[in-house]
This record gives sequence, C-alpha cells and structure tokens, in this order.
Amino acid sequence: MIQRCISFIVLALIAVCPLNTSIVQAAPPGGISIAKFDVDATPPVGTMMAYDRVIRIEELGLRCRGLVIMGSDAPIVLCAVDWIGIGNASHDAFRDRIAKAAGTTRERVAVHTLHQHDAPRSDFSAERLLHQVGVTNVGLHEGAFTRAVLDRLDAAISAAIKNPTPITHVGFGTAKVEKVASNRRILGPDGKVSATRYTTCRDPELRAAPEGVIDPELSAVTFWNDQKLVTVLSYYACHPQSYYRTGVPSPDFPGIARFLRGQDLPDVLHVHFNGAGGNIGAGKYNDGNKENRITLARRVAAGMKQATETANKVPITASDVGWSIAPVALPPAKHLNRTDLEARLSQWKPNDYWGSADELAWLNRCESGHKIDLSCLQLGDIRIVHMPGELFVEYQLAAKQMRPDLHVAMAAYGDYGPGYIGTEIGYSQGGYETSPRASKVDKSCEQVLMDGMRNLLLKKDIK
Repeated sequence: MIQRCISFIVLALIAVCPLNTSIVQAAPPGGISIAKFDVDATPPVGTMMAYDRVIRIEELGLRCRGLVIMGSDAPIVLCAVDWIGIGNASHDAFRDRIAKAAGTTRERVAVHTLHQHDAPRSDFSAERLLHQVGVTNVGLHEGAFTRAVLDRLDAAISAAIKNPTPITHVGFGTAKVEKVASNRRILGPDGKVSATRYTTCRDPELRAAPEGVIDPELSAVTFWNDQKLVTVLSYYACHPQSYYRTGVPSPDFPGIARFLRGQDLPDVLHVHFNGAGGNIGAGKYNDGNKENRITLARRVAAGMKQATETANKVPITASDVGWSIAPVALPPAKHLNRTDLEARLSQWKPNDYWGSADELAWLNRCESGHKIDLSCLQLGDIRIVHMPGELFVEYQLAAKQMRPDLHVAMAAYGDYGPGYIGTEIGYSQGGYETSPRASKVDKSCEQVLMDGMRNLLLKKDIK
C-alpha cells in the first residue's frame, strides 16, 4: 500500500512538473555549460548581396552559428556569420539582440563574419542615411533580411539556453594548413606594393612569388563533456573567396571545410572564424579554376581535423573562464570629407556596393566618440582575441608574440565599419588594401590597436 502511494505521488509530481531538460543538463556547481545555436542566414532569391542579387539557391547555404558560455558571471556569446561584413549600427543590433536573448550584456557578445563575397553585407547606419535623403532603393543596404535573421537568432538562442550542455574539459590544438594562404601585397625593390595578388590570380609570375608574411597555423578550441566532444571553434587567417559574383550564396571554401568536418562528426557543432586575413588570400594557389574551391576546402578541413585531434585536453571550471574588453576609438581616415560624402549621398545607385553611405556612417561614428570593443576570452591558458575590420595578419602574429606562454587565437572581421585596417607602414607602401577606396581608418590606428591588445593579453587574470 505504501509503495503504491509513493508511486502515485511520484507520477503526480511528474505530471504537474514535467522534467526540465535544462535542469537535467545543468553544469555542476563551479562548472560551466554551453548552449549551441545555428540558424539559416541564406538570403532568398532577389535579395541584394554584397555585389549581386541572388538568382538561385544551391545545396550549401549560409549559416549564423555560435555558442553561449554559461556559468562564469554573465553569459558570454561567440557568433560567426557567413556574410561579407556586419558594420556600424548593424553590428550593434546583432550584439544587442543576442545579449537580450542570452541574458547578458552587449560587452560580452562577439559577432564576426567570415567575409565570403557571394553573401550579404549589413549596415543599418548606411541604410538610415540613405533613407534620410530620400533614397528608397538602397541595394545591399536594405535591412529587411538582416532583421529576419535577427528574429531567427533571437528565437534560436532563447531556446538553446534552456538546454545547455555541461562542459568538463577544454582543448587547444594547432595545425599548419598547406598551400592555401599567401600574402596579397607583392613588394617591389623600393619597398612599395608593385602588384596585388588577389585571391584569384591568373598571373603565373605573381603566383610564383613567395607566400610572404602569413600565419600558416589553424587553431582549434575544443569543448568536451567528459569523453564526448561537443563543439569545435576554429580560427584561420585568409580571405575566403575562391571565385564569386555568381548570384548564388556560397560559404566558399572555409564554409565547405566546416561542412566536411560536420559530416565527419555530425554530433559536434563546428564554428569557424576568419583570423586577421585582410592582406592574405589564396592567390598563390588559385588560378581561377573552379575546381580549386574544393581543393582549398579539403586543405583547410585537413587542418581543422589535425588541430582538433591533437588538441591538448584539460579540465575546466568556472574559475578558469574570464572575459575582458578594451574599448578603442579608431581615428578616421583623413580622406573622409563630410561635405563631399553628404553631397554624394543622394546619388546612390541600387547596384553601388562601396561609397558615400558606409563611409559617412563610419565618419559619424568616429566623430560621435564611438568606441569599438576589443575583447578577449580566457579559457585557462587559452586566449581568444576579438578584433574589428579587415585586419592585416601582422596584428595576429603580434598578439601571439605578446603571450608566447599562452595559446592565442584571433577572430577578426568583427565590426566591419572601418573596412581594411593596415599597419602603419602599410599605408606608406601603397596597394589596394590601404587605399582610400578600401580603408576608412588612419595609419595611426596601429598604435591604438596594439595598445588595446596588450591591455587584454598582458593581464595575468582577465576575469
């Protein structure tokens, strides 16, 4: 009789209070957990991407994915998007919307793009400026699709945090990626840029030139629940396009590499970040043959696999996790002239993809005193630095040199407002990347960013 009563009470409690998987999955006291999210970020047919409108959708679309780290102060969110860039007010909007869904603050959210070229670009600031002067067809600055993705992202994160996965171990591994990255800026005997080896390079002499200054390492950060691999974050510095302007949204070779690893380990979420690849591309190894896309993808996937499998796995608790920010004001380029930019604003054409709207948006941000948050995630002896713009690889190499005693990785292509960010000497060398067409910052930005990175990396405890 007593046994029957106990059984009845248990059944009644289950009926009234159904099991909450978030409680079942919760990390033990002092531990951390992660919530994974992954949403479709593929624009529909007719949507303007960075350069062309979408004419059709093929098998592989674009993703917006990442994770929420929970258990150490307020949640920390890392997000990677298969778009060419998210800048200015759009970058704010992504961070704010994600923060609200995850129950944290904007300062603890990092949003980055992978910079694929058959993909959208988003800048609510530029959209707003064009609307203010009566331009209704704003082309790539039309924000309707971005807002739809933000809605999806909100729903996905809100659902994910209800069912987090406990994390007991974290790992860090590296692998050399063979025959992918090469420096785009070919210097002549006078120390000036004599040619640019773009990511598709048909000139055999330029392809024959040395790789130049690159970071050949791909880094992988692995998260484990005891013996089960849960998530892999990978980092590699290189422009991601093999070919583009097809009218078909494509994650290009880094996204295909990520897909291949997902097929190898279908229960593991693979999130890839582009490092400081502003002056890096695949031009030495890509002559324009369409088959090179898969070749490059396989080489990157091989690096992802090796870095994951050789990662040194160690226990992790909440006390090993920290987050730090270094807000910086980047000086605007001297060629940005407000009067000229405002005069040209109303002349915007639907097919324009670079010009007065985004330049004026960035100048407004700078003159308003806006600061960009550089940030750093600490996972034991791992440091992941989050940076803006199309950053030169020298910044990534410098960050690693600042803390050779730690495992350092970098994600660039955060706030896309600044465009290319070269080194100080890079602006005197010439070349496309530091030209007025490409870069919206002054050469003095190197000192600002280097100081910001030191502020983040030289702290003993960034929690």
